[in-house]
Amino acid sequence: MRQSQVRAKAVNNPRILAVANQKGGVGKTTTAINLGTALAAVGEKVLIIDIDPQGNASTGLGLVRDNTRKSTYHVLVGEATLSSIIVESEIPGLDCAPSTMDLLGAELELAQFDRKTYRMKDAIAAMQEDSIRPRNYTYILYDCPPSLNLLTINALSSADAVLVPLQCEFYALEGLSQLLKTVERVRASLNPNLTVQGIVLTMYDKRNSLSEQVADDVRSVLGEKVYQTVIPRNVRISEAPSYGKPVLLYDNNCAGSQAYISLASEIIRRERTLIAA
Repeated sequence: MRQSQVRAKAVNNPRILAVANQKGGVGKTTTAINLGTALAAVGEKVLIIDIDPQGNASTGLGLVRDNTRKSTYHVLVGEATLSSIIVESEIPGLDCAPSTMDLLGAELELAQFDRKTYRMKDAIAAMQEDSIRPRNYTYILYDCPPSLNLLTINALSSADAVLVPLQCEFYALEGLSQLLKTVERVRASLNPNLTVQGIVLTMYDKRNSLSEQVADDVRSVLGEKVYQTVIPRNVRISEAPSYGKPVLLYDNNCAGSQAYISLASEIIRRERTLIAA
């Protein structure tokens, strides 16, 4: 029996992971779209919610930037349902709720709403109750903006867990500590069930001793929270977005693709452990 079928018997709701880090350029979008692709490849039904105004997850999945399209902005301000904005990607089993530049002003507009930190949580709940367009996702992945703003807080307030891409660089632990403090604050005040699903080390260069040192430091502090899989610095990963494709479609045999396949397997194993518990 597939893991998604096991989940369906265990719970009626998708597992929601927020791919988040307030630092830019650490591989959040790359991780979201390639992890989503890898999960879909093994039979999961995946939705990526692009809540970043830059919209890189949307374009990285081959969606043409179109500011006339309904997007996550319209969901947040109550002008559209989540079900109505979802677009199918070219990857079977992987859909996207796209972003537009309208999200840049969403934070100011959200201030006028009740439950302003729960707008996405309410939208997902409404989608789950939509009998006309049932979606039946097993995973929802948020691609969050590189800041700890109200958009990110909306993602964290509705997520089951946070997946943190962490670049192997000198200031990695400093940035991580800020994010973990935010997770604790959200857990204390908005979402008591929020956990850290794991830390994935990105842009790892085995030729660089600093990468190895950072990896060792992070593992010594966070232990089993750090995935065994590391995402290497890889040219094919960098090239894939310009073709509007996840690297797993662009070059399935490269080191970056194989790493994301391994990461998906590791996440599924952790999920099985949670279900069994």
